[in-house]
Amino acid sequence: MSLQFIGIDPQTGDEESPTVWVDQDKKELVFQGWKPGPELEAECAALELPGHAIGIPDTEAVVRIPARMVDMIREACDAVERADQVR
Repeated sequence: MSLQFIGIDPQTGDEESPTVWVDQDKKELVFQGWKPGPELEAECAALELPGHAIGIPDTEAVVRIPARMVDMIREACDAVERADQVR
C-alpha cells in the first residue's frame, strides 16, 4: 500500500488524531476519525436510501471527521483524481 499523508486535524490533541490519507495504489481516500456514539451509529444504520440497505455491514464503519478538515479532504480528492489520470 502506498499511503500519501494529506493532513491531520489542526486542533488535534495528544490522544486524538483525525487524519486524511490517499491510498495511491487503490485510488482511495483513507480516513481516521472519531467513532460515532451509539445514537449516531443507530441513526446511520436505520437509514434506508436508494442503493443503501438498512444496517452497517461488518466490513464498513461510520467515522466522524471535523468540518475544519474540509480543505484536507478536498486536497485528498484532488490527489486521487490526479492519480487516476496517470493510468
